Amino acid sequence: MGRKWRILVFFMLVMLFGGIIGSTTQGITNNIKLGLDLQGGFEILYKVKPAKEGEKITKETLKNTVRALDKRINVLGVSEPRIFIEGKDRIRVQLAGVKDQKKAREILSTEAKLTFRDVNDNVLMDGSDLNENGAQQAFDEQNRPNVALTLKDAKKFKDVTTKILSMKPNNLLVIWLDFEEGKDSYKIEALKPNPKFLSAATVDQVFTQTDVTITGGSFTVESAKELSDLLNAGSLPVDLDEIYSTSIGAQFGDDALKETILAGIITVALIFIFMLVFYRLPGVIAIISLSVYIYVVLQVFDWMNGVMTLPGIAALILGIGMAVDANIITYERIKDELKLGKSVSSAFRAGNKRSFTTILDANLTTLLAAAVLFYFGTSSVKGFATMLLLSNTAVFLTNVILSRLLLSLLVHSKALNGKLSWFSVKQSEVLSISEKNPRVPTMFDKIDFVAISKYFVWFAICTAIIGVVVLSVFKLNLGIDFASGSRYEVVSNKEVTVEEIKKDFAEFNKEPKEVVLAEDNKFATVTFKGAFSKEEVIETKEYFKKKYGEEPNVSTVSPEVGKELARNALISVIIASIGIIIYVAFRFELLFGIAAVVALFHDAFLVITAFSIFRIEVDITFIAAILTIIGYSVNDTIVTFDRIRENLESTKKVKGYDDLKHIVNESIRQTLIRSLNTVLTVVIAALALYFIGSVAINNFSLALLIGLISGTYSSIFIASRLWLSMKTKQLIKLQNKPVTPE
Repeated sequence: MGRKWRILVFFMLVMLFGGIIGSTTQGITNNIKLGLDLQGGFEILYKVKPAKEGEKITKETLKNTVRALDKRINVLGVSEPRIFIEGKDRIRVQLAGVKDQKKAREILSTEAKLTFRDVNDNVLMDGSDLNENGAQQAFDEQNRPNVALTLKDAKKFKDVTTKILSMKPNNLLVIWLDFEEGKDSYKIEALKPNPKFLSAATVDQVFTQTDVTITGGSFTVESAKELSDLLNAGSLPVDLDEIYSTSIGAQFGDDALKETILAGIITVALIFIFMLVFYRLPGVIAIISLSVYIYVVLQVFDWMNGVMTLPGIAALILGIGMAVDANIITYERIKDELKLGKSVSSAFRAGNKRSFTTILDANLTTLLAAAVLFYFGTSSVKGFATMLLLSNTAVFLTNVILSRLLLSLLVHSKALNGKLSWFSVKQSEVLSISEKNPRVPTMFDKIDFVAISKYFVWFAICTAIIGVVVLSVFKLNLGIDFASGSRYEVVSNKEVTVEEIKKDFAEFNKEPKEVVLAEDNKFATVTFKGAFSKEEVIETKEYFKKKYGEEPNVSTVSPEVGKELARNALISVIIASIGIIIYVAFRFELLFGIAAVVALFHDAFLVITAFSIFRIEVDITFIAAILTIIGYSVNDTIVTFDRIRENLESTKKVKGYDDLKHIVNESIRQTLIRSLNTVLTVVIAALALYFIGSVAINNFSLALLIGLISGTYSSIFIASRLWLSMKTKQLIKLQNKPVTPE
């Protein structure tokens, strides 16, 4: 392909991508379903228990329960309900966008068990004798609303009416609607004022038809339809015990969406500017590939029929920072090759080749952490993990395929020959080809990083000791996700005080464990030790909506769920760490793996210590942050380790500590700009999320910021220093090993 054709193809591809993105993005974003934290709604986790003693909960029982719940939800008109079976005895229900949460809760928990009885309370028929969808709202001769029923078996109804007729003068067929004990505190409108007795008809003759009419109950058109819908939904085959719930106000979800999208826009703009200024032409290529990356992630997420949550958007924004990392690793490698005096095409080939394994290793370790997070996480965390998995896969594809394709078209067109400034390389930085053992000079050549690293090692040891003491004395400020209880996020249209919030809850005889106000004093997070009942949740939500103009967001967690989340969090960290050790040991060597995991434990522990000292609440998103830090810490460490391995292999003979020290120093000097630039882009994303994004993910963003900063210096100073010490001891052992005579 000729020079002009390559340039033409480049611009045609850019225009093609631009056209596709510009014409279809709005349709994709409109099509993506929003989670309840972005459009309001609620989520309930039920523990399924047998309705009768001796019965067992089987997979078929769970499936039947899901079908029954789905029918009930259809009564509400919710277009996209999500009902999951979790484990052996749990069902999670998510209703995003439901306007009347009170009514939704009542319909989900109402046990509409229809029975036909005699005056002695003997059950003769029940709801199972109705035809499928055999109940409907109708009118009597006086045009009064009633409920018409269609029975399955005319012969059975004949036998029932024959029996009732024989009981004269007590020949009454009584229709009841029963409720499970303890679940009828709140009744749907159709069942007021008497929630059990519906009607009693005198039977003067034997009936052989299948049509029955319920005329009692003082029905309205709405209440009669509501009852018929519930009867069609059927009774639940089990008992449901609510062990976790959370509800989000529609306005809060809308605000969270706007704030977090704004954070994403600012992140993208700042990263675009950074890449243009620092890398020039390759920066332009990075901007194009980053735009395609965002489009691909959203498109695939739509194809997956995924539900976008607040943590999911955070993962997408974080992924934008990570997406640039792969480009930076490649472009810095190309710059190094250009500074060695190579031609643009030779530098492009060598830079791509040498950066590929680094990018692969870095992305796979992050994918490992995301996969563990997906497997052990709850619903909202699964959304974060799904987006993180998708983002990392898209990062790899857009960098390895698209960025390199676009840049290769320009490089091989020969239009860039001699134009080093387009790659942000000065002519004065280029070494003469005639020089022996060429080495790219850096601005850090006079710094002995190994010598400096001892201070960071001592700092790490001191912070570890302080951390152990602090955690022993103060422990973590566990949120209700782990400690169980209730959390209210009170949103007000005016400034409030802690005393005022406490007084509000005193109206319900509730004393908060903690009340934390946001900076504007219009948002308060209130936590309680005990879990509120669903009746208390409904009452308090109505109270706060009336007083402050918006329903509070409410979460309740049982002790059982809290312990389970804590256990899964610990297992997640352990499995992710073991997996990373195995992978790094396989790709590099065992000593690299050990050093990398020690560094990532340092990063995670530093974040935990900081949260303990400043009494910041630890919620479920904190675990997502820790695992993301673990993945990214190894990502950054691998960049340094990959250069150490490369320099180690190119060194003819390593005699001892001094040679190893020289290799480590050289590797850090050669990769430091790359490490700083890669972490800077992710820090930009984390800062934007913290200062501009929704307050609901502030703790997540703060944990990320602390972890990213500690991950940078631990990769440069702690991991490399630890490997140097272990490698030196290994080398001494090998040198002192006696030779066995043949």
